[in-house]
Amino acid sequence: MSTLAKREPYAPADAVGYLVACAVGALVMTFAVARSSDPLYHFEGWIFIAGFVLGAAALALGLANDAFQPEPDKYMDGVVRAGVIATMFWGAAGMLVGVVIAAQLSFPNIFYLPDTAFLNFGRLRPLHTSSVIFAFGGNALIATSFYVVQRTCRARLFGGVTPWFVFWGYNLFILTAGLGYLAGVTRSQEYAEPEWMSTFWLVIVWVAYLLVFLGTIWKRKEPHIYVANWFYLSFIVTIAILVLFNNAEVPVSLLSHRSYSVWAGVQSAMVQWWYGHNAVGFFLTAGFLAMMYYFIPKRAERPIYSYRLSIVHFWALIFIYIWAGPHHLHYTALPQWTQTLGMTFSIMLWMPSWGGMINGLMTLSGAWDKLRTDPVIRMLVVSLAFYGMSTFEGPVMSIRTVNALSHYTDWTIGHVHSGALGWVGFVTFGSVYCLVPWLWKKERLYSNALVEWHFWIATTGILLYITSMWVSGIMEGLMWREYTPQGFLAYSFAETVSARHVENIVRLCGGLMYLSGVFIMIYNLWRTVRMPSAERAATPASLPLALAPAE
Repeated sequence: MSTLAKREPYAPADAVGYLVACAVGALVMTFAVARSSDPLYHFEGWIFIAGFVLGAAALALGLANDAFQPEPDKYMDGVVRAGVIATMFWGAAGMLVGVVIAAQLSFPNIFYLPDTAFLNFGRLRPLHTSSVIFAFGGNALIATSFYVVQRTCRARLFGGVTPWFVFWGYNLFILTAGLGYLAGVTRSQEYAEPEWMSTFWLVIVWVAYLLVFLGTIWKRKEPHIYVANWFYLSFIVTIAILVLFNNAEVPVSLLSHRSYSVWAGVQSAMVQWWYGHNAVGFFLTAGFLAMMYYFIPKRAERPIYSYRLSIVHFWALIFIYIWAGPHHLHYTALPQWTQTLGMTFSIMLWMPSWGGMINGLMTLSGAWDKLRTDPVIRMLVVSLAFYGMSTFEGPVMSIRTVNALSHYTDWTIGHVHSGALGWVGFVTFGSVYCLVPWLWKKERLYSNALVEWHFWIATTGILLYITSMWVSGIMEGLMWREYTPQGFLAYSFAETVSARHVENIVRLCGGLMYLSGVFIMIYNLWRTVRMPSAERAATPASLPLALAPAE
């Protein structure tokens, strides 16, 4: 019998440890809430208490039913399935909020509710961005990274029940931060950051995530570390550093939700945009490039076009991206040399970004016919096209003279959504379409026709969205710089808002189309899961670990 199939000794100590930790956490938070006079602290405290109590109950039930018996001869796919479900749930929820705020901008007389503070644009906007980026995107990254690292290392996830702690702990953070946005429990930074208690919890979860990923690589049975794991690891490590520096703050007290940042003035702006742009660079780029490097070759049944290029892509991208943040601070109090540094490195990003795009596209060499017959591979390939477009447009917008026109306008909104909807959204959808039949042991998706409908509706929605924002943003920037012969501004701010009304309606239509595609996908996946299961030998992904090669 293969050494991989030997059973590990039954060791529920980790589950017992998490049970004790949940019980202690619930008691400590209950005591803190009872002592605090801060109502917003109470609000978040009770969410944590509920999370700890539910976690303790689930662990106690699992221990009572012997649910934590390790299975070293099988991949740990239960947590991946849960991650896929959470990804689609948060995607639909976050994009629905995006449609609501687009409707508020288009028809404020109808959708603005002044007597309902938690539904105002100022609270829904950060809820939308965070739920799409961190809830939808974060769950997609956690789920796919857990799937990919097991297959490419030929090893079960490290840490016993710790992967489940990562999944549930991360989603507790998402829930706490999201409800906190609606309640107004935030810090007044560019992104309306969650308060210190939620951030502290995220740090704990993220360290556990890093340990699970590193531990799985450490105990791998495959000597080579596939490049997708390099990208996943860089995303995990860099996000940890970014969160720690950006959230360096001192709580007013342990019984208050308020805190003071250690950064002030231009240093605060610099750290904020070092964090902000590298959240794009590593969370929304490096992590999703890892998905591209696994799922496109896997779906196309072709090796990556150039493995050497993928390594050059990795090192060039992570070195250059980390310096690009200051391009968000042109014409500010930030020293000009720092602004120029950010602009220069942003322009240099063209090379590694397009190298990765070309590497992914050329992987289809000899398999281009799949673009006609497989809508999933088409979705993955189109995501690369949007990645290439976004990584061309971003460096152009970082140039100081271009930035003078584009900054603070809808052009930036269009740029962000071309990357978020086209690149991040499509590569996630394609990866999830691949994963669901593999994880639930189905021979195929329920309907390829529904994937076609999803693809074309969503693509049309993206194009409507970004083109309307390009038109709106350039018009907005030109109106803002228009002067009368007397030297006064030619247009008031209200006039620029009124001029963008049609573009806002087109954006709303594009968002509705994209959201419709998500609901089509959810229906398709649900029907796929309900289909009769295929034989275990139908796909290599369903084989026992002892028999499956690294994939």
